[in-house]
Amino acid sequence: MNDTIEKTDMELKDDVIAELKYEPIVKVTDIGVLVKNGTVTLNGYVSSYVEKLEAVQAVKRIAGVKAILQRRGFANADDIEIQLPASYHRTDGDIAAAATNQINWATLIPPGTVRVTVREGLITLEGEVEGWFQKNVAANVVRHLLGVKGVSNRLSLAQPIQMQSEPTVKPVAVERAIKSAFKRSAVVDANKIRVETSGSNVELSGNVRNLAEREEAERAAWAAPGVFSVDNQLTIKWFERSQ
Repeated sequence: MNDTIEKTDMELKDDVIAELKYEPIVKVTDIGVLVKNGTVTLNGYVSSYVEKLEAVQAVKRIAGVKAILQRRGFANADDIEIQLPASYHRTDGDIAAAATNQINWATLIPPGTVRVTVREGLITLEGEVEGWFQKNVAANVVRHLLGVKGVSNRLSLAQPIQMQSEPTVKPVAVERAIKSAFKRSAVVDANKIRVETSGSNVELSGNVRNLAEREEAERAAWAAPGVFSVDNQLTIKWFERSQ
């Protein structure tokens, strides 16, 4: 039988530090870890935005972590400061030009749909795209650019085109596609997640084992044809087999 076992904050802190040490991109000696009631805050500094992202992803893999503190919206664990080496510094204009080029070169994004602004190394993406996958691609192609300190993805999705009599994609088909994706996944436990659809809107509820599984379930839901919004109500509930 599977019973829910809560880790103490000290146990979670030890696990987070161990996982950060295990991640080769992260220099753990420059990062501090705070844990309160299962919520993790990372502080300190890193040498690149990529290192910051990898540190956050490492925390999401830890069983028992309920949340990662986020503040200004450019990234999780916003207490981590990015201190770029001198050779990494670029002007905002240079970063904006590079980001615009990367987006224009991305074949999945229609030209002219994304506006890029940069302030003190922080990229903001605005505009309207056709689907979640385009929004995701736009952020992915710019976050690794030299000099970037953060990415705020404010791209909106175009309203789905409706047939006069009925939606182009039926809710039951959307629900079936998402459930099938969960069953194929090696990360998501489909038996513990409920999927409800209303038109082009999807709601996920139930329990997942960690933040990484919660994130993957939402990604799979967004990927279904016809989905316009995903309300992720999944809660973190760590299960461990007991005798």
